[in-house]
Amino acid sequence: MTSVKKIFGKTRAITIGAIHFPPLLGYRDFPGFKIAERNALRDLRAFELAGFDGIIFENNYDIPHREFVDPAVIASLTYLGMSIKTATRLPVGISVLWNDYLTALSIAKTLGLAFIRIPVFVDRVKTAYGVIKGDPGKIIDARKRLQAEDIALLTDIHVKHAKLLSSYSLTESADQAIKHGSDGLIITGQWTGDAPQMQELSDLRGHVGAFPIFAGSGADKENICGICKLANGAIVSTSLKNGNAYAHNANIKLYSQRISKDKAKTFADMLCV
Repeated sequence: MTSVKKIFGKTRAITIGAIHFPPLLGYRDFPGFKIAERNALRDLRAFELAGFDGIIFENNYDIPHREFVDPAVIASLTYLGMSIKTATRLPVGISVLWNDYLTALSIAKTLGLAFIRIPVFVDRVKTAYGVIKGDPGKIIDARKRLQAEDIALLTDIHVKHAKLLSSYSLTESADQAIKHGSDGLIITGQWTGDAPQMQELSDLRGHVGAFPIFAGSGADKENICGICKLANGAIVSTSLKNGNAYAHNANIKLYSQRISKDKAKTFADMLCV
């Protein structure tokens, strides 16, 4: 296992800024690489100026998502990921939606990234894009085959935007994830912008002891202090974007809305342990 402290240099109040790419190559609203790269680097700079500890990028606006992405998306993620990796000294990770762990590991290995996020690791869920069943054995085998065992696996349990089909309770899913090689657990609310339930977060912390936990959705300046009293850190993006929220949009904010430097700095200043 790769330790959280080795990646981020600390174990508490870890802030990971998420860079959401626009629709990528092959999707109807793909704006071109020039715009996608420019926007990603603007968001990166906002996170850096706010003092964030790490970055993760993902194909958030590739809708409809697929469990495993096509070559055009792989090429896009690699190209844009290289731009981010070469522009920062912060540890960088990747999530390939909906659950393409093989592409995530392959790009992480190619670019020298520190971690990947896997939405479904041990659970079985129903999404708008089909039923997805976690297979931790295949994931661990793939990481070994790619000689990527230094890349940490941050794994969701009871992930958002999905109906749980497996019978595991939250703590049972946590036990399974840890048993099968997770390097850190991610707990979310039900949807983008929806924070984890504090009681669930408290119960999970009591159950797993010092094992790393991250809030994977809904963190904002109002709740981050409370979250970080229980979790090791948070992955955040939506609450820090400029402009209005759109309730009808699954992602709440549009891909054209950028991370606000002021919001990111205020968020980081609200951290406490």
